[in-house]
Amino acid sequence: MNNPELSNPHHAPRITHFLRRYLGIYLALWKNSVARELSFKSNFLLWIFVELLWFGLQLSFFGVVYSHTEYIGTWSKWQVVMLVGGSHFIQQIFQAFFLINCTNLSELVRTGKLDFLLLLPVNTRFIISLRQVDLGGFVNATLAATVMIYAAVQMHYVPTVMQVAGFFILCLAGILIHYSLMFLLASISFWTVRAQGIVWGYYNLFNIARMPDEAFRGIFKVVFTFAVPMLLVSNVPVRLLAGKLSSPAPVLLLLAMSGVCVLISEWGWRQSVRRYTSASS
Repeated sequence: MNNPELSNPHHAPRITHFLRRYLGIYLALWKNSVARELSFKSNFLLWIFVELLWFGLQLSFFGVVYSHTEYIGTWSKWQVVMLVGGSHFIQQIFQAFFLINCTNLSELVRTGKLDFLLLLPVNTRFIISLRQVDLGGFVNATLAATVMIYAAVQMHYVPTVMQVAGFFILCLAGILIHYSLMFLLASISFWTVRAQGIVWGYYNLFNIARMPDEAFRGIFKVVFTFAVPMLLVSNVPVRLLAGKLSSPAPVLLLLAMSGVCVLISEWGWRQSVRRYTSASS
């Protein structure tokens, strides 16, 4: 039986118009972000330097660890360097698109600026999540990718095209997990008004994603795999890239967790918006 919506000749043009409209809105947001960054060049460069310094400290930490041992579980030195690079890559891409927008949600609620966004003829979550772009995140992500390539060269290892493609797909799943959980926590601001401390607390947990999953045992591994899936976000993509996966189970778990996190986040957002009565009420 034919679906009347699919058979409707006007259905496809509507979808095309919808996609073009949102793409146009997003490009306008990008232009505003570029103009903002160009207005504060020193801040842009300073933030890149700070992130680069922190990245270097993370690599130095594992350099000290591997001066006393050859392996952490089954992870060799250069595999862990690749893991740190992969984790930093995921974090920086997330930061470029979503971090500042998630942290600003509580401020929108507190000041009443959310009222204006709710009145716009566009999906509110879309405009809240993507209204600003951190261009420095792309620079730092490129540096992280360079470190990963250098680690692969040191291991004399060349991943296949499928492994590289799979890595990027799983990175997107990991970024989706970070975004969904951070946006869910930011939605608490509808109840507490100021939820930035909770959001930044979650952001600090990103450091766990840099650790090899085999370094964790017992309840800690369970919590950071299923409750707060930090160990999945970067370990699984890098395991795939480095040829360290013995079964597809971790990949399926990461994809499943990303879907679950998206659904929970959307449910939490809808419940939060229903509670919102505007700053003037």
